[in-house]
Amino acid sequence: MSTPRRHIVVMKFGGTSVEDAAAIRRTTAIVAGRMRKGLSPIVVVSAMAKVTDTLLAAAAAAGRNAREEALQLSHGLRARHLNAAADLISNSAADGGRLTALQLQIQHEFDTLDDLLRGIAAVGELTARSSDNVVSFGERISSLLVTSVFADHSIPSTHVDARTVILTDNHYGKAAPQESAIEAALTEQILPLIDLNRVPVMGGFIGSCNGITTTLGRGGSDYTGALVGGGLHAGAIEIWTDVDGIMTTDPRIVPEALRVKTISFEEAAELAYFGAKVLHPATILPAVQKNIPVYVLNSRNPENEGTRITATPPPCASPFKSIAAKRKLTIIDIVASRMLLAHGFLKSIFDVFDKYECAIDMVSTSEISVSLTVDSREALPAICAELGKIADVKYEGNKALICLVGEDIRGQAGISGQVFSSISHINVRMISQGASEINMSFMINEEDVDEALRSLHRKFFSNPDPNIFDVAAGPPSTNPSSD
Repeated sequence: MSTPRRHIVVMKFGGTSVEDAAAIRRTTAIVAGRMRKGLSPIVVVSAMAKVTDTLLAAAAAAGRNAREEALQLSHGLRARHLNAAADLISNSAADGGRLTALQLQIQHEFDTLDDLLRGIAAVGELTARSSDNVVSFGERISSLLVTSVFADHSIPSTHVDARTVILTDNHYGKAAPQESAIEAALTEQILPLIDLNRVPVMGGFIGSCNGITTTLGRGGSDYTGALVGGGLHAGAIEIWTDVDGIMTTDPRIVPEALRVKTISFEEAAELAYFGAKVLHPATILPAVQKNIPVYVLNSRNPENEGTRITATPPPCASPFKSIAAKRKLTIIDIVASRMLLAHGFLKSIFDVFDKYECAIDMVSTSEISVSLTVDSREALPAICAELGKIADVKYEGNKALICLVGEDIRGQAGISGQVFSSISHINVRMISQGASEINMSFMINEEDVDEALRSLHRKFFSNPDPNIFDVAAGPPSTNPSSD
């Protein structure tokens, strides 16, 4: 196993941390602060906030032959980036015309984007490969902008096209990283920059397969940061967002929610999968493999210590660390009284979901039925039509999953009784506990989520462990959002 490079810190900044000139100035100051501490930052940036959504809308418009609509959306993004550049970069003779050079780069990238949108409109079809190409421009341009801002603030920086180091397969829209190839590319391209005391800056979310642009899926900028940190055996990975860390629950619903100071990799991954938007679930994996601590930090409040995610956090006197909610789910009931115990029946059910690449959140079985929960809406009619060939099928939408995460839940006698007595006024549709030692989850109607979160938080966080929770800080000052 390679020796950890403890001086290297991978700093991933989400969309709200680079959304405008003020945010980029804060990000620049944070990176400069890490350098003053003797650390060697590698900076990974998302697209500016809401840019990815706009690019997806432009791609969709081009795909339905609405060329002018697509180009108008691109024009708005072009103006936004040029205005940010003008606000951030000086243009004196002393700096060699840095602003002019950056503006030319931005214009070139948007000219290329516009040509791509015209081509999609001419063909009248948007492929997954073309969509990845279009949506990649957000990170490509934001990383160029941030690199220039760093240079303007005397931070020696070098732009790195992420597509040269994040190498993937060709599953467009959600490409799988090739980690050994990534590690080799990082060692060849990034380490020499670190040795020269330069700050590499790259876009998150994007990669390439045989030179063709791919993306890692929504939230993939976190994944990029973890892949870079894991590939270089960094000392730490920092996820900079717009909240003070992982909270005991959503503070928009429960104002009394507390910051979790430390949590395990497993617990954080469970929370991320089951609805906590602060972190992308896949972020955890490369860090777990190399035992690299991950910090969730707030670029709007950089003095806050955030949440530290490690393999073995200290013991917690409270039974749970956090409560997450995953909304917009559907329960599918599959009833086949004579076939349930027949060999291969369950396999035939799961084969249908595999065919449509539909993830299942929870499974419950009885003597004659199987109940599943999914969050896929588009494929639901086709899935149920196929399942209907082997069983009676019905489904209910507008459901939500509540997930309580904590250490050794299964070993705590009476914990289930405490949970369900605290929400006895709410109808519970499905329950799952035995599959995990750290997760208890159940399904309810979506309209009951807020009340359930408030009741559960009141029950289990009225006397929080000050070693694990930031009791002194009180309610958070910002609302969470997904970068």
